[in-house]
Amino acid sequence: MVQKIFVLYTGGTIGMRSSSDGLRPDTDLVGKALQPFSDGLEFDWHVYRPLIDSSALKLQHWRDWLDLSVEKIPQYDGILILHGTDTMAYTANLFALALQGLDKPVVLTGSQWPYDAPNSDAPLNLATAVAAFELALPQVLVAFNGKVYSAVGSSKVSTEATAGFDNLHFGALAQWQQSGGWQWLVRPSERRAELSSDGLKVLSLDIRAKVICQTLIPGLSAQYFSDGLLDTDMKAAILQSYGHGNAPNDASFIQAVQSFTARGGLLLNISQVPQGCAAAVYAQGSALRQAGVVNGGKCNLETATALLTLAVSNQWNTETVQQNLHALGLIDTI
Repeated sequence: MVQKIFVLYTGGTIGMRSSSDGLRPDTDLVGKALQPFSDGLEFDWHVYRPLIDSSALKLQHWRDWLDLSVEKIPQYDGILILHGTDTMAYTANLFALALQGLDKPVVLTGSQWPYDAPNSDAPLNLATAVAAFELALPQVLVAFNGKVYSAVGSSKVSTEATAGFDNLHFGALAQWQQSGGWQWLVRPSERRAELSSDGLKVLSLDIRAKVICQTLIPGLSAQYFSDGLLDTDMKAAILQSYGHGNAPNDASFIQAVQSFTARGGLLLNISQVPQGCAAAVYAQGSALRQAGVVNGGKCNLETATALLTLAVSNQWNTETVQQNLHALGLIDTI
């Protein structure tokens, strides 16, 4: 039986060609890039216009791609999204959180080098992504360098190596080799419980949702962040704090945070450590917790961005954010 796969080509390095200004998105790979995998699979291409370098990603792009995917999901056995690597993990996380109750795979891939470049990683990444449909996992996946990862928790970890993506807390689900097929590394049931839903449920995405992020560094960053919180119309903020979620126990900083959360603002505290966990471990973070922040546990920046964008779009409160963090396996208790 032939599987029908809908291919959404958004742009990115995988399909770029050289120009006088540098690499630019192009349509040259459309059709031909997936021809080697047409045995048992039928690919229907949709080229998003204009194609973008993924560093140009906006919320409107997410809205467009979500709407199109929701339309096509009932008609196909899976969705393949070709995406630039710079923001692919952000898109994967957004799709994973917004598309609840999936009953088929949505797979994202891209490449570090263009498809036609010498020794490009694109053919392997495409082969990995296509093979991932064999697993029939009903979730959003990132396929890269012979491995597939659950979208939630995934990040781009290198701009130079073929192993450009990882999921530092949860690892790869499986590894694929052309000669041996798939080898399970972590069973999906061991990774986390999927968000429950009766059929496909799509969360709203408001393209006007305002989310900011601040990374703490020694010096004036805490003051800059707190000054901004006192006079902002932002509805949600991500704080990349130290270690286990620690921040300066400075009175003006804590007061600004408390004022922001008291006005209904959502402040998600995540660790700036790549494999960090923001949790109630040190007394140093106690004042911050008492000021109304939500500790994100194992939440990385990409997941945090998707979560808060949807939180603002759907008018979630702190409790709902915590419930979602727990359902995603990012925190143990609420």
